[in-house]
Amino acid sequence: MKVLITGANGFLGKNLQVHLSVKEIEIVPFTRGMSVEQLHSDLKDVDFVFHLAGVNRPKDPSEFAAGNKELTEQLCDAIRAIGRQIPVIFTSSIQADAENLYGVSKKAAEQALIDLERDTGSPVFIYRLPNVFGKWSRPNYNSAVATFCHNIANDLEIQINDPDVIIPLVYVDDVIADFIKLFLAKSNGVLRPEITTEYAISVGDLAQQIRFFKESRESMVIGAVGAGLTRALYSTYLSFLRPEQVSYTLPVHEDHR
Repeated sequence: MKVLITGANGFLGKNLQVHLSVKEIEIVPFTRGMSVEQLHSDLKDVDFVFHLAGVNRPKDPSEFAAGNKELTEQLCDAIRAIGRQIPVIFTSSIQADAENLYGVSKKAAEQALIDLERDTGSPVFIYRLPNVFGKWSRPNYNSAVATFCHNIANDLEIQINDPDVIIPLVYVDDVIADFIKLFLAKSNGVLRPEITTEYAISVGDLAQQIRFFKESRESMVIGAVGAGLTRALYSTYLSFLRPEQVSYTLPVHEDHR
């Protein structure tokens, strides 16, 4: 099969490409800076679209509409022009019902895809994702986990306004696994699936856990990271370490012989 990935160089896009390449699925990447004409050309012989591109922390608020609503509308118009049904997985946000520019732009993108299904019959899968964390995430952009891992690993301060606030989290490997499971299944209509495994943790506990990871590397005594959220957080923390932070100097014991 052949799939198109918008936002292929982003956090989710990179992780998805690794998983799909193992299954020997041909990937057509659509990345920032490519033209709408390129999008029309790329769609001609693809079997599926992962629409992961989006804007969530722009310098100019007007970029919300351009990067979320308008890009999705252009994608939908390009699929209509192809004249055949192409399933689409779209990464929306739990903020889609919020009255802010980001949420409004995501809600409008969802509606464009719903209209596409009505007009063409192309199956549409809309995921309203909470905070996604994992390898290749960006600090001060993707999630608090990325920011905490980066700052704590590099001895930088972290800002916590309310340590008791609970944040919902999903691990990128779980997200991609659910995407691929749905991609391989045959479904119709407009579906709003949820990620199979979702976690919740307070901001204070999250910071404490990541500090524990740092201390364990320094003491060379690593406690059990277990499974589930702790294991996923530890894996994420390790991905933020520089090579020199991972290596250790081993003592040499020798005599004249």
